[in-house]
Amino acid sequence: MEKFTTLTGVAAPMRITNVDTDRIIPKQYLKTIKRTGLGKGLFSEMRYNDDGSENPDFVLNQPAYRNAKVLVAGDNFGCGSSREHAPWALADFGIRCIISTSFADIFFNNCAKNGILAIIVSPEDLEKLFDDAERGANATLTIDLESQTIKGPDGGTLHFDIDSGRKESLLNGLDEIGLTLKRAPKIDAYEEKLAARGFA
Repeated sequence: MEKFTTLTGVAAPMRITNVDTDRIIPKQYLKTIKRTGLGKGLFSEMRYNDDGSENPDFVLNQPAYRNAKVLVAGDNFGCGSSREHAPWALADFGIRCIISTSFADIFFNNCAKNGILAIIVSPEDLEKLFDDAERGANATLTIDLESQTIKGPDGGTLHFDIDSGRKESLLNGLDEIGLTLKRAPKIDAYEEKLAARGFA
């Protein structure tokens, strides 16, 4: 998993509440178990018209936001079914950070397991970030995970809270397998003790 330390990038505003995982990555894209290639299906029902052409009104199709790395989103982002393909699609598109007032629990956890930083802020702070994100090409935010800060294009800084274990995993690029391997010496020592007692 790629480490998350400091991210500077354009933030795209998505003033929609209750964006569920089917909206993030519709069911027809769930046939694959690969984490790559799903970016093309991200928000496909909003990004594309029925004839397959791009919907010019959708935020990620607008020139200023095509390479967005941050998503500033409405309340309860990632609700609905517990599909891990949702963070896969976001990451494949290039989104590394999502900021909202709340997330569905399973989606929130799946983000951390896939190298995406999901940040919860107050409604007042989210409104400030929406204002920043709506500046188009000038909508650049800098997220520093170590200091737990978000810096806006005018230099204003917001602080965010994060669980210490989640922070450590993201800073070090450790998913659940990586965390287990980090504890390999202790696991080996425990197994050696069992073997010495005849339990192996």
